[in-house]
Amino acid sequence: MSASASLNAISSTGINTGIPLPLERFYHWEKHSPARICFTQPLGGGAVQDITWQEAGQQIRAMAAYLRQIGVKPGDNVALISKNCAHWIMADLAIWMAGGVSVPLYPTLTADSVRQILEHSESNYLFVGKLDDWPAMAPGVAGHIQCISFPLSPDNDFPTWHDIIETTTPLADSPTRSHGELATIIYTSGTTGTPKGVMHTFNGIACGASQAANIYDASSEDRMLSYLPLSHVAERMVVEMLQLYQGMHVFFAESLDTFTQDLQRARPTVFFAVPRIWAKFQAGVFARMDERKLNLLFRVPVVAGIIKKKLREALGLHETRLAFSGAAPISGSLLDWYRRLGIEILEVYGMTENMGYSHSTRQGEGRVGYVGQANPQVEVKLGQGNEVLVRSPTTMVGYYKEPEKTRETLTEDGFLRTGDVGVIDADGSLKITGRIKEIFKTSKGKYVAPFPIESRLLASGHVEQCCVVGHSMPQPMALVALAEADLQALRDGEGREQIQRDLEALFNEVNGALDPHEKLKTIVVTNGEWSIENGIMTPTLKIKRNVLEDRYQERIEDWYETKEKVQWE
Repeated sequence: MSASASLNAISSTGINTGIPLPLERFYHWEKHSPARICFTQPLGGGAVQDITWQEAGQQIRAMAAYLRQIGVKPGDNVALISKNCAHWIMADLAIWMAGGVSVPLYPTLTADSVRQILEHSESNYLFVGKLDDWPAMAPGVAGHIQCISFPLSPDNDFPTWHDIIETTTPLADSPTRSHGELATIIYTSGTTGTPKGVMHTFNGIACGASQAANIYDASSEDRMLSYLPLSHVAERMVVEMLQLYQGMHVFFAESLDTFTQDLQRARPTVFFAVPRIWAKFQAGVFARMDERKLNLLFRVPVVAGIIKKKLREALGLHETRLAFSGAAPISGSLLDWYRRLGIEILEVYGMTENMGYSHSTRQGEGRVGYVGQANPQVEVKLGQGNEVLVRSPTTMVGYYKEPEKTRETLTEDGFLRTGDVGVIDADGSLKITGRIKEIFKTSKGKYVAPFPIESRLLASGHVEQCCVVGHSMPQPMALVALAEADLQALRDGEGREQIQRDLEALFNEVNGALDPHEKLKTIVVTNGEWSIENGIMTPTLKIKRNVLEDRYQERIEDWYETKEKVQWE
């Protein structure tokens, strides 16, 4: 079943043919700013390559011609799996230019997950790029799939990007796509099970990208650093689409080890991070300077200004004028700390099913605990159980080959069931209070929403990640992972007693603000980090609650029976 056939089975509404599509925006920059740099790509060892719009155009056009030569037909699905790089975005545009539908895969997937997505999407073509463990992933790629190798990819015998663009005549024309055509199938990160393929048209992408660019007044003078997975809808919209619509200069991170240098090189004026990244930046500052001492210095006006400037420079964010956080809740204390540092973090709210475009906070208007007001062209209301329902031109047209799940997620009148529980204030500001599927019932028959409790725990600088559990237990309990600075201190044989005291104080503080049935029985400090590698986190850094609960199921009962406020695994 082709993507086009699947799309034709679902009616698409809200098409505005007056909005330019991504390829049209690319042709604009290629024509009017040919010598302007659009990408700065690390080559390894500190070396970088600058690529202009004209140079990018020649490579994209040659690759599009090659895709047609090897058999890509209009509506065919073409997959790509790679860490972020200039060639990821160029491949995406080449797929569209050739008439195909792009299917991005996370660069951290297992071979089984790779196989499942390639088979489900019926992708017979695959771009393979920079990856940490290609030998472990390669068994998931069937022999019939035609692969193309990006520069900096692991060793393979696939046709290479460079050889292809050097030997293939670029397309001379500028192919266009229609607003109603399918552009991409984005597979969800699989928080609760098998990933679903979310179908988006060019119209949906264009509506979200054009409006987002207008909300924040971005321009071709802006710079961004791309490091979060482009296979995730947030990075795709904030980086790839914002670049295409505004002509920004995109830098790419080389590796985690060089991230500080990458930031310093880019000096981003627009920067997007998930809460965990913002927390790690803060922890890095505290590792160099004691938090209490820093807070005291912040109170001295003359000294505070100098220190804050130096800290922003050390972070590489001294020229950042637009800072965003999304994909997960961020604590109010973290927002406040960055605001004191001179960086206003704006929250954006959305999901894969609406191209990440739903709500956002505007500069100077943010309220702690709220994800902002509805973006232009977004309708929002509360459904049964106060579930947040949204409708906009960016709403998906459905899940690929899964009409039943599509009907479960989209109402008859086109609203998307987000699965989030929320409240809407008189001014239209939205506050997310939990996830419907995460609410559990205690053995006392009381319902507990873990999200608000977790938000209180995450306000502590000690808590990197947390998960409140308690299904069929008298009272809930919290599993937490410590911040990196604490883990390092523990590895050095230091800090445990202080961490214990601080967490006990946190336990008392949080419980003092909760209703009786919500009060925590205990906090359990788990060993090490929760990560993608150990299966607890999704590729988008969301917690897989079912995995975490299964992992500790046999020990939870023992932990619950003790009288300690804070326990260690």
